[in-house]
Amino acid sequence: MTGDVTIWTNPRCSKCRGAEALLTDAGVNVERIRYLDDPPSRDEIVRVLALTGETDPRTMMRTSEPLYRELNLAQATASELLDAMSQNPILIERPIVIRKDQAVIARPPELLLKLL
Repeated sequence: MTGDVTIWTNPRCSKCRGAEALLTDAGVNVERIRYLDDPPSRDEIVRVLALTGETDPRTMMRTSEPLYRELNLAQATASELLDAMSQNPILIERPIVIRKDQAVIARPPELLLKLL
């Protein structure tokens, strides 16, 4: 199955490797974006958040990441959270799988199966 699937991935992350394996096993052609090396713009983060069906940027954030606490983001506005993710991609949850007009935060990786 060919696909127009994009994954925001970190090769050191076991969940990302698991998601990529599921996609490979399904025969999906995947565009891999190493988001720490090639961070998405704020506009792209906003677009993908909308594709997940969520409105709270925290759903796409690694709130247990030490930087989240260091930047005092617990009380931040949605706009401030989006700025923080675009400036500090380590704050973006991973993996995020995008297909057409849908996206899913694949934690656990099996959540991506609903996109296929």
